[in-house]
Amino acid sequence: MSTVDAPGAPRRPVAPKARGGVVQSFSDSMIVARRNLIRMLRIPEVIIFGLFQPVMFVVLFSYVFGGSISIPGAGTDPEDYRSFLMAGIFAQTVTFATAGAGAGIAEDMHKGLIDRFRSLPMARGAVLTGRSIADAVQTALTLLVLAVVAVLVGWRINEGILKALGAFGLLLLLGYAFTWIGALIGLTVRTPEAATSGGLVWLFPLTFVSIAFVPSQNMPGWLQPVAEWNPFSATVQAARELFGNLPPGFQAPDAWPMQNPVLASVLWSVLIIAVFRTLAVRKYRSATG
Repeated sequence: MSTVDAPGAPRRPVAPKARGGVVQSFSDSMIVARRNLIRMLRIPEVIIFGLFQPVMFVVLFSYVFGGSISIPGAGTDPEDYRSFLMAGIFAQTVTFATAGAGAGIAEDMHKGLIDRFRSLPMARGAVLTGRSIADAVQTALTLLVLAVVAVLVGWRINEGILKALGAFGLLLLLGYAFTWIGALIGLTVRTPEAATSGGLVWLFPLTFVSIAFVPSQNMPGWLQPVAEWNPFSATVQAARELFGNLPPGFQAPDAWPMQNPVLASVLWSVLIIAVFRTLAVRKYRSATG
């Protein structure tokens, strides 16, 4: 911190001027991302425990509830539901990571780490961008492990590796978009516990009022449009199509996102990033100003 002298006035601290430019902002973001990745590696139990929930959902829905859920156009073979289910589990995994991201930012704010970053000459948005990139890397590793577990319980890719990679790309894009919602929550609340609770409050209805676990045709008529226009549902439907996991006789609902799920998934994710990144960076600047 430097100081400025004024005649007749006491010396006061002045924060270093943040460096600008796209290249510098990217460099600063990568430094912050590296810091968060190193921290994750030093606390491996966070990643390990983060895998328990999606694996538990795979087992519960596949072997406990799977026989009681019917899929239009599918037979009675439990394998049909297991294939239908996995895209929803993948999407739920990347979105539930949002709660942890928000809690991490809230913890950094609570411990004063954000204030230390603020004292450095770095791009103001780099702290949040670097954190979101590190969370995306962790989510990708979680998806990889979960895909291996899914293969072990009978899930298969039926449309080729390129389309499957596209499906995983859409899932990671959705997770990255929702990370910015978590960042905004983490900057708004006062404690990490509040950030975790605040993150789960909106995630549960978003994921369960969707086509992740049951087709929208099985829902009450008034709830079907809500599920079909849910951004979460668009990504799930797109992943199912790209994985080739839809039953042969399955008919997608008439709603536009369900008829054009890949495009709808990209548009929803880009819109969420544009809106919530702007709000999160603005909140960060005001919180540390």
